[in-house]
Amino acid sequence: MAKEIETTNAINLISAGTQVKGDVETNSGIRIDGSVNGKLDIKGKVVIGASGQIVGDIICQTLEVSGQITGNIHAAELISLKATARVNGEIVTRKLAIEPGAVFTGACKMGTDTDAKRKEAVPAK
Repeated sequence: MAKEIETTNAINLISAGTQVKGDVETNSGIRIDGSVNGKLDIKGKVVIGASGQIVGDIICQTLEVSGQITGNIHAAELISLKATARVNGEIVTRKLAIEPGAVFTGACKMGTDTDAKRKEAVPAK
């Protein structure tokens, strides 16, 4: 029997000045204003603040970026790149919004079949 994963509305925070080295997993959302060097596997929304820096792959439902990401991204629903965002990597999502001023270097796959291609976007370790 498959194990059901319970998601919550709680928001986790990695504040400015905090550095995380290693993978981060949560069944709720997360806001990152510090830096993470590792994979993010988030069942909810991810917000990368203007001072946030990620080096690693991200899997989530929705993603809002004002900071910097170097790595592949898979968002089941929406990725929103704000004017201060800097993203270098592959993107797989259903919807993508890019504000003027944002920088995106890489490739993007969009469409309704992104859930089936989730493992393609971010290789398993």
